Amino acid sequence: MICKTITLGGARLTVYARDNTPEIEAGRVYPAVLVIPGGGYGFCSAREGEPVALAFLAAGCTAAVLQYSVAPAQHPAQLHEAAAAMAYLKEHAAQYNIDPARIFACGFSAGGHLAGMLGTLWRETPQGALAKPAATILCYPVISSGECAHAGSFANLTGGDGALTRRLSLETRVDGDTAPAFLWATADDAAVPAMNALLYAQALARQGVPYALHVFPSGVHGLSLATELTGPVNTEAQAWFALAMEWIERFK
Repeated sequence: MICKTITLGGARLTVYARDNTPEIEAGRVYPAVLVIPGGGYGFCSAREGEPVALAFLAAGCTAAVLQYSVAPAQHPAQLHEAAAAMAYLKEHAAQYNIDPARIFACGFSAGGHLAGMLGTLWRETPQGALAKPAATILCYPVISSGECAHAGSFANLTGGDGALTRRLSLETRVDGDTAPAFLWATADDAAVPAMNALLYAQALARQGVPYALHVFPSGVHGLSLATELTGPVNTEAQAWFALAMEWIERFK
């Protein structure tokens, strides 16, 4: 296995990749997943980082964890770091045995907002099209700055700038060039209401962008893999990972 950490501005990217061997298939390439932890743009959750990346690695993907800048750093620092990470994976695809056309962004909570910005605002980054993922995997994501907003995430991201906060309400930024999305949430999430995922799915549907939406009946915010490894256990919600892998297979 290849494990390498690099610095991208104020961020760190740790890549976990398979080292090919002739015993399997010397020239094989793998899909890759850029894992973006949550934390309300105030910290990067360890539970939503390496354990998730290693799960994707075990499932047959290359994975990378982005430790991005948090408050007091504000937008666009986080978006630019995520864009640089996506571009790095594409530009170094041969080094890590990655299929450059199958690189996904998987974000949790506020990290879901950051992954969603890659899917919607990639044209606003210095990397342009290199920043656009093949699709996004948005896990109980922060999406809207409206009535169902997670106010703390937007306060950390924008410093309370009202105009910028409204502009970063992602359900209003979806267009026909937005990356397809897999979304999941729990119906009784008291921190980031499931309506965030529903609004984004509705916006994708209006634009004809492919999506999958799964709302599980119950579960606290921040489930991560919803297994004993990341805690708390939620046997219904932990199905999201297998469903996401099926979604990835659609992009062959």
